[in-house]
Amino acid sequence: MSAHPAAVAAERFRAAVEKRDLSAVAELFTPDVRLYSPVTFRPFEGREMVLGLFGVLLRTFEDFRYVGSFEGTAGTSADGAEAPSAVLLFRAGVGGKEIHGIDLLHVDEAGLIKEFTVMVRPRSAVESLGQAVYAGLVADGLVPSPPEGR
Repeated sequence: MSAHPAAVAAERFRAAVEKRDLSAVAELFTPDVRLYSPVTFRPFEGREMVLGLFGVLLRTFEDFRYVGSFEGTAGTSADGAEAPSAVLLFRAGVGGKEIHGIDLLHVDEAGLIKEFTVMVRPRSAVESLGQAVYAGLVADGLVPSPPEGR
């Protein structure tokens, strides 16, 4: 019996994140990958933007670790089509707050991650994460600075 395609992608992703190896992470994404974040309504789109976000996240999370995984199929957000999928459960800290979260990965026929959804709890940690990530995205020039006076 061959390994579930999403499980293979998830294991490779997990290993790359644990090594903090963004070039290895890049190889796992489709060029048009979409990442659905708990702190923005619109997804981050495209490999370059998603990798920029991961660079910020790797600097922001404290004591990030994966604590479990599940595989199966699920409908994607983009078109609702069923795709091989994996869930990676994680724990981390942000600004002294403990986060519990999941990464939901959908893979394409080639086993590359085409859609990535992050869900975290509790709300206070989501708020801290959102502020820290936004500041990191601005610092890296990935999003514009807020207007003066805000």
